Amino acid sequence: MILPIYQYGHKVLRQPSEDIDASYPNLQELIANMWDTMYRAEGCGLAAPQVGLNIRLFVVDAGELSDNYPECAGFKKVFINPEIIEESEETMPFREGCLSLPGISETVVRPKTIRIKYLDENMQPHDEEISGVCAICTQHEYDHIEGHVFIDHIGPLRRRILKNKLTNISKGKAGAHYRVTLP
Repeated sequence: MILPIYQYGHKVLRQPSEDIDASYPNLQELIANMWDTMYRAEGCGLAAPQVGLNIRLFVVDAGELSDNYPECAGFKKVFINPEIIEESEETMPFREGCLSLPGISETVVRPKTIRIKYLDENMQPHDEEISGVCAICTQHEYDHIEGHVFIDHIGPLRRRILKNKLTNISKGKAGAHYRVTLP
């Protein structure tokens, strides 16, 4: 089922999310719906707050980026209760966009490598080091479960320049080609 994507300005996008366990109702169905929603909206990641749920869950499929970023080939993961436990000092700029902020993209500088602990869709634990664009995509989605969006990482002047666009998004005037929920 395709879920509506909550747009910028909705309070669910600014609230830290809570851990879940295997008893979370219809978890596998939710994960399948999140994949369907993400693919329909032509994204490479989607976090539960973006579909109105403040739980620590997100999905990433960076495979479509592999033509330009070979390290992304086959990078398709479900992250449940993730925790970034290490970040490199080395950073990497990358132009990011977001399904909750349609029509906006900005260059964000993030750690180039992270170490993250998480559970997969089968509730199996993982402790992985992720680098490059895959790390950027993972950090972008991780921000959502922490109550942040990517524009929080840009300077105040750039945010002021985006003010009208952000207002339009929150009023439903962004022209998204997928189902949305407005604040």
